[in-house]
Amino acid sequence: MKEAQPHQGHRDRLRQEFIRLGAESFSEVRALELLLFYAVARRDTNPLAHALLDRFGSLDGVFSATVPELCQVDGIGESTAVLIRLVPELYRRGQAEKTRRTVPIIDSTATAGKMATGCFAGESCERFLLFCLDARKAMKKQEEISRGVVNSVNVDVRRVAELALNNKASACIVAHNHPDGDVLPSEEDKQVTAKLKEALSTLGIPLLDHIIVSGESYFSFLDAGLM
Repeated sequence: MKEAQPHQGHRDRLRQEFIRLGAESFSEVRALELLLFYAVARRDTNPLAHALLDRFGSLDGVFSATVPELCQVDGIGESTAVLIRLVPELYRRGQAEKTRRTVPIIDSTATAGKMATGCFAGESCERFLLFCLDARKAMKKQEEISRGVVNSVNVDVRRVAELALNNKASACIVAHNHPDGDVLPSEEDKQVTAKLKEALSTLGIPLLDHIIVSGESYFSFLDAGLM
């Protein structure tokens, strides 16, 4: 005999409401509850959604949490935590692809900033990226130089130079994110920028800018007169 699923009717109604009206009609709790349907079977996911929001403060906090942090919430296993982390990761990749298609020529700080913010959308760890441009300042290749935890990322200057050379870059832009919300450069950021500029200069490749991203905001070394 088929096992009864007392929450199935509620799940079906919530799914149909999402199909008809979209996520804008949902509160944070109900949106998260719906997502959890796909990781937690035969169980009321509303208390789990509340627990996650209580622990991390907001949807943004939930989606910025790491898998180990999510697993600290009672009732959240590794599979559920991976599903939650997958949402911002897929969004970030989609935004990065969209940005590369819609901003093919990086000819201003505005276009560089738009490109960089798209690449870091939904990212909870600090990452450092290299953008290799051709002679028209069109994107040739995006390379991830390093990935770390919040406020900690190592930049290998030699690797940046090698990748720029291997990709036959005519010019480069580098970018990294500050997940903690402070978009201003640290002294270490300034020192790394100077080293990268010098290393690339020896290869005849200008470093055009260093963009720091935090959420939708960004800081340009070029605009600040630091290049």
